[in-house]
Amino acid sequence: MEEYYLIAKIKSTEGPDGYVSIISFSDFPERFWKLKSVFIEIYNQKKEFFVEHVDKIKEDFVLKFRNFNTDKEADFLIGKEVFVDERNVVKLPEDTFFIHDLIGSTVFRNNEFFGSLTDVLSLPANDVFVIKTKRGEEILIPATRQFIDRYDKDNKKLDLSPGNENYYDDED
Repeated sequence: MEEYYLIAKIKSTEGPDGYVSIISFSDFPERFWKLKSVFIEIYNQKKEFFVEHVDKIKEDFVLKFRNFNTDKEADFLIGKEVFVDERNVVKLPEDTFFIHDLIGSTVFRNNEFFGSLTDVLSLPANDVFVIKTKRGEEILIPATRQFIDRYDKDNKKLDLSPGNENYYDDED
């Protein structure tokens, strides 16, 4: 089964010629310049849309899809999410992971099960991992080398740095 990755949401039409303005969810905005096609869910099925033109107006990217030549035709797309397939996912630098790869990972501290990673908060200084501990508590851990030892994407396993007590109190 093909996997799809959310990269944007269509927020409005842009001008009379069928362009749509998008809200980007990508950490790699330059990716939009290279798009040849995307997928949009129509009636519970992902349909491929071919990108004819990409432009940037102020801070927003605007896309023109093949066969959408007026704002009236493009109105249909407002509010829809924009996906790419696996072959069009951005190639990440080493030690960088997609949030969807991280969520659901098991978390270990000193080789013992610590909890599960339930969310990733993207903050200005750094990302923060939201972890539900085995005790049911929700804690926040900065996604930095100080706190994270390693991540095994294939096994969805996150190892916290050993000996760091700043994020966990062993006493009840």
